[in-house]
Amino acid sequence: MTKKRLQQVQNPKPEEPEKPAQESIAAPAEGPIYSPEASRGPRALLLYSLPLFICLGITYLAPDILSSFLGTSKPGSSGRVSGFNPKAIVADVPKQKQVVEAFKYAWHAYERDAFGHDEYHPLSQKGSNLSHNGGIGYMIVDSIDTMMIMGLEEEYERARNWIATKLSFEREGRHSTFETTIRVLGGLLSAYHLSSSHSHIGEPDPIFLEKAVDLGDRLLSAFETPSGLPLPMVNLATMEGISDPDNPGLVSTAEVSTLQLELRYLSELTGDEIYWRTGEKARVHPNVMHLIRNTLKTPLAPVFLSFRHGHFVLSEIRLGSRGDSFYEYLLKQYLQTGRTEPAFKDMYDSAMTAIHENLVQTTPSGRLVFTSELQPVRGYDAGHEENADWRRIPKQDHLVCFLGGSLMLGATDGGNQLDRSLFSDSEKADWRLGEELIKTCMATHNTKTGLSPEIAMFRTPNDPDWVVQNAPSDWYIKGLKGHKPPLDARYILRPETVESLFIAYRLSGDQKYRDWGWQIFKAIEKHCKVATGGYSGVVHVDDPEGKVELDDRMETFMMSETLKYLYLLFSDGNVLPLTDIVFNTEAHPLPVFNPTIEPNFK
Repeated sequence: MTKKRLQQVQNPKPEEPEKPAQESIAAPAEGPIYSPEASRGPRALLLYSLPLFICLGITYLAPDILSSFLGTSKPGSSGRVSGFNPKAIVADVPKQKQVVEAFKYAWHAYERDAFGHDEYHPLSQKGSNLSHNGGIGYMIVDSIDTMMIMGLEEEYERARNWIATKLSFEREGRHSTFETTIRVLGGLLSAYHLSSSHSHIGEPDPIFLEKAVDLGDRLLSAFETPSGLPLPMVNLATMEGISDPDNPGLVSTAEVSTLQLELRYLSELTGDEIYWRTGEKARVHPNVMHLIRNTLKTPLAPVFLSFRHGHFVLSEIRLGSRGDSFYEYLLKQYLQTGRTEPAFKDMYDSAMTAIHENLVQTTPSGRLVFTSELQPVRGYDAGHEENADWRRIPKQDHLVCFLGGSLMLGATDGGNQLDRSLFSDSEKADWRLGEELIKTCMATHNTKTGLSPEIAMFRTPNDPDWVVQNAPSDWYIKGLKGHKPPLDARYILRPETVESLFIAYRLSGDQKYRDWGWQIFKAIEKHCKVATGGYSGVVHVDDPEGKVELDDRMETFMMSETLKYLYLLFSDGNVLPLTDIVFNTEAHPLPVFNPTIEPNFK
């Protein structure tokens, strides 16, 4: 799919209207406003002292006047962030405490009703497992590092004891390779990394690594395919990969390319390259990412591949389900190993450029910027997606809301370059798009509950008559005319918007991101909190009559991601700095490291 081909879509990108002035992002610069040179003599120092004290007085009594005079900005104004240091961020302790109380409210209900089970149903006050013969620690392992970050020692000790004495992966059933890796393997590795601060000897707790190695060995069986692409499911007890009966012969792009942060770190910890190389023996390609790079014809990837033949197949291009974390992990794999694998950055940069050129649209009002999906409308020979024609669909999953923060993280080189006056043109464009996408994601919270739907449709200049006559001016939920609420209208406690708010705040210091995060937290508290304990998803975020029906399901990512990111949003800047940590796609913090295993993706 050439760039020219990608742009030949049936719903071409309209000419964007002139955008209104953007809200501010800059944070106050660190250090003194003025400092005389050390080489000046005492007389010169005395002469300079008076202006210095005047400036300091104005800063204290009337900071707006000084900002206007110097042309600098305060938090919330536009312009570059010169000298902004995330470590100067101060915690909002009262809000942090409320988030911690929400976590305890969720955890204690689960612990009371379903401890050890993979899933929790707070209305029914019971748990369920992914396997008929026991759980694999979905809820406990996915949540334990949040307890460590929040300093919940008693809860942590009970969870750790269960992992040490009860957690077993001898479980029959069809376990998702992707979900098990990001939630359980990622959770164990993160707990291992963080556990040194919970040990009286200052060393990581070996139980977490022991369990991670056991699980990692079992997951490798999913890679036993002709192409080396992992199967979507695995029987952990028999160590056999399982194909998806709903998508025979296929695996999704996001799921096969969102295992690498976890497997690479496991290799780094153990010294065993097998996890990093992901079963390279007798394979045509050394590992999954080599295969993807060698077979991908465009920077934007269709959402399905054939695990038998090892190439992409005719399918949608989207940044939501089955596509999202492919792009997220391109950047994070580059950052994880200290920028030793520039090929990941090259792929990421090309993908972001293609997103700008082919997926980004603006609503006719000019108020909201969103990303669309591309749907193939004509077939092509296997492996030749460049010959397809594509139709643009103005649809954006809530999952896509990770992208705003990710773009800003990439623009700042993982938080290492915060002076936007030094940005390249592409970095400036990524930063601006990140800001706009976060604003759009917040706009989708403009519902009766203040919660965002699972999927939002956006207005375009080519809307059909029924949309023009019935839909609001910028975005809407599809299918509201039916007798039952559509699945698009639900909110299942997803974290993607607050994830971006956390990243954006850490990189900018702009108070609006904290304000928006608090707005979401209060909506969750009001509408998702179950009277008997725990939290539940909402069936319809914008019911015309204002009814709020709960779905009796507390997803594990409520405690592993949503509440963790909210806590970090209100923490001080020294907690898990973005320059030292990469968060996996389930919000498990893994360290940036200099690899002792020679990277082969260069």
